[in-house]
Amino acid sequence: MSAKTVLILGAGFMQGVAIRAAKRKGWRVIAVDGNPMAVCAGEADLFEPIDLKDRTALIALARRLQARFGLDGVFTAATDFSASVAAVAEACGLPGHTLTAAENASDKVRMRTRFAESNVPSPRYVGIKADTSAQAAELLRRAGISFPVVVKPADNMGARGCRTVGDEGCLQAALDDAIRYSRTGTAIVEEYMDGPEFSIEALVFDGEFRLTGLADRHIFFPPYFIEMGHTIPSGCAPADAERIIQVFQAGIKALGLTHGAAKGDIKLTSRGPMVGEIAGRLSGGYMSGWTFPYSSGLDLTAAALELAVGNRPSSLDVKRDDVAAERAWISIPGKVRNVYGLETAEKGAFVHDVFPRAGIGDTVTFPRNNVEKCGNVLASAASREEAVQAAERACASIVLRLVPDQEDTDRFLATAGREPSGFPPAAFGADPSRVEFPQSASPAAGFPFPVPEPFRAGLDSVRDWQGRTVRECLNLCLSVEQGLASLLALDGKRTESCWRAFAAAGIQGMLYAYDSKK
Repeated sequence: MSAKTVLILGAGFMQGVAIRAAKRKGWRVIAVDGNPMAVCAGEADLFEPIDLKDRTALIALARRLQARFGLDGVFTAATDFSASVAAVAEACGLPGHTLTAAENASDKVRMRTRFAESNVPSPRYVGIKADTSAQAAELLRRAGISFPVVVKPADNMGARGCRTVGDEGCLQAALDDAIRYSRTGTAIVEEYMDGPEFSIEALVFDGEFRLTGLADRHIFFPPYFIEMGHTIPSGCAPADAERIIQVFQAGIKALGLTHGAAKGDIKLTSRGPMVGEIAGRLSGGYMSGWTFPYSSGLDLTAAALELAVGNRPSSLDVKRDDVAAERAWISIPGKVRNVYGLETAEKGAFVHDVFPRAGIGDTVTFPRNNVEKCGNVLASAASREEAVQAAERACASIVLRLVPDQEDTDRFLATAGREPSGFPPAAFGADPSRVEFPQSASPAAGFPFPVPEPFRAGLDSVRDWQGRTVRECLNLCLSVEQGLASLLALDGKRTESCWRAFAAAGIQGMLYAYDSKK
């Protein structure tokens, strides 16, 4: 059998898994990406810098490849461009989901319409363009949709421009943000769905549905939807898992996805499982390319690539039964001065990968979407507890120290935990203004300085965003900056500013206040 030739859309970090999987098969790989400096471009046999939205240019390239090499398939993972894949496949007579199905799965308004027509459990919705945004509240009333609602772009991923809106007064700003993130200038406003969320993946071919993974998603920081990690396999009850899978399968059928990968975000609401969204591709967020293989021993990307070139996957049998956990670390706004703890994280038991996204000199922010996190840790073990603890401990060991005297950082410290919306949150969940500073206090147990309330009472029970106790946070502060011990033993405004910054932003706040001249 001659070697296959595959066109892969995207040559970023997430698509590197697919490029390498195809190369291991001995296939010729042509990669395209709108970024001419895409990090995995050099791993392909050929690379072309083409905007993945430009279907005309992609089809022209595919036809040239067909004439030159013979093109066997087109593929993507972890991008918004499964419809571009389908357009190329349809134009060139290659295997894949139909273009209609891929577009159904790429546009959330079309998706919700198909679900409604097929009675797939899904929230009620209204599509909004820029020229109708001023009438959005009235359109919601006509549709019988009450607040809270979720506003999101109709055609983006990674939770960009996505948030919960509690009342009409906040609706316009959320719509403006969502429309800004939409390639078609369209937002969708839909009923809020309560309950836990799950990521689910399958391969669809020959009229068969083959479930490949069900994971728990861990979502934080409302009104935004920030996935601080996922754990696979899911820990949900078997009966709930069966209902989730049934709704996912019904959604795939409603969209018309028939040949290739499918991934879904499903919520288990008080009304039962409901579809958040379904895409006609493999997932991003490290699930399909990393944690699923760590958990099952199955190379899901390789199996999906086989479908893309018209082959039936040789085996989808699970080879092992481990638990894999992905967790993220985050930062408050500012500019990174130094990063501590990466080597410690990498040496942790059961840790496979530590993937930093932010380094020295980078500008960081408190995440409002899933591309604004600072890095990820992937771990796996025989038990759920071991895998989760390994990933969380590794993230907790990493500290980003920020450049002092920065406007964005100062603004965060002044607002965290004090806004009526609850965002941005304070590191320990309490209003920093409630920190008390007694005139005289004895040193806290284990520290050579007094610790103000409420931290003193919660040294080993109150935790920050990364799950670190107050005691662990203070010990990390002191390991990074020994000079803090003598400062915190003194009375005065500078000491108080360190504690207030600690209340607002934990370790980063304490170090920033220590470093700042203000």
